[in-house]
Amino acid sequence: MSVMGGPLSGIRVLDFGQYIAGPSAAQTLADLGADVIKVESLRGDQARGIGTFGAAMIRAYNRDKRSLGIDLARPEAKTILHRLLAQTDVVVQNFRTGSADRLGLGPDDLRSRYPRLIYANVTGFGSRGPSRHRPGLDIAAQAEFGLMHATGEIDGEPQRLGLAAADVAAANALATGILAALYERESTGRGAHVETSLMEAVLSMQAASWGEYTLTGRAPRRKGNGQAHAAPAADVIRVTDGMMVLSAYTAEKWSALCNLVGRPDMIDDPRFVDNPARVSHRAEMLAALVEALGGMTRDEAVALLQSAHIVCGAIRSFDEIAEDKDVLASEILVDVAGPGGVSFTSPGLAFTLDGHRRTVSTSAPAVGRDTISVLRDLDFPEDDITALIDSGVVTASHTTLTPERASS
Repeated sequence: MSVMGGPLSGIRVLDFGQYIAGPSAAQTLADLGADVIKVESLRGDQARGIGTFGAAMIRAYNRDKRSLGIDLARPEAKTILHRLLAQTDVVVQNFRTGSADRLGLGPDDLRSRYPRLIYANVTGFGSRGPSRHRPGLDIAAQAEFGLMHATGEIDGEPQRLGLAAADVAAANALATGILAALYERESTGRGAHVETSLMEAVLSMQAASWGEYTLTGRAPRRKGNGQAHAAPAADVIRVTDGMMVLSAYTAEKWSALCNLVGRPDMIDDPRFVDNPARVSHRAEMLAALVEALGGMTRDEAVALLQSAHIVCGAIRSFDEIAEDKDVLASEILVDVAGPGGVSFTSPGLAFTLDGHRRTVSTSAPAVGRDTISVLRDLDFPEDDITALIDSGVVTASHTTLTPERASS
């Protein structure tokens, strides 16, 4: 449900982000009611130039933002930016470490000039260590900080997660930090420098794994589906129309499962009598469960197991998820109207406030779509706006992202 206003109404954000991590953090602020101005180069966010998936990034993480297309290297651009910064609460950027300073947009410069400003940035590897100048890409963070090492079949190659997990986790961390800084500013009157990295976000995601590592001295290893010390736990069962996953590793749930599938003999079978035994004989246990459940459909097997409150779930694709009654009831999927009647569906905020999901549904802007209106808001005379456009300091467009551009 789209709700007007929002808890961040009256907050202005300058979003210098590209791709996912920066824009996604700013998208959360936009969904909560902030006025987010996407500050882009004359060519735009680099994601605009990488085909369909890039177009999807733009649409998913830049809804309800305004776009200012500007050449940051031009001296005239500084005048525009500082007029904006004087009216800004939050700056978001994911430049490579040092790039913002070279542009005069580093945290020390801006916070000394605008003490109430909240400056938020995300890097690849942090800003303090020897890798601080490395470009930060999601796949590098997944590889170097444990996710790929622990993902995949036990005898197979490491695998990346099937989404930009490091980018998304960093965006969520940055948005959380920004909200905390805004709250703190209410009592102190001072802004803050909020900083995270793909490295820190990936490590934070693995807190339980790190706890196990420090307790046992054993690093997590690839194990495919299933959990290393419990069974059945996150194990996959093939049924007639696909696959499902189930967990029933406590004594109570194991007994219930065995009775449900007509195999009470497995309760006291020495191979399956407790968790250590089932882990040691996982292949035999799974073969027995496939034999018992394999003639059912996913829905039939899930309904049976749910009758005894056994954790389970059908493994489904996006086209099935889009029709799920729980997903539809939550109203988390937002249909965004696009040019030419082409709509785009994207998940909105992952939480509600007083039962409402404050998610906006206007399309992502084309590069410079709002340049003229932003400059007018800053009281630039019309002749000056025309001169800035003609000299290439800014770019202005009154169109939205087109399907042709999205597929380029």
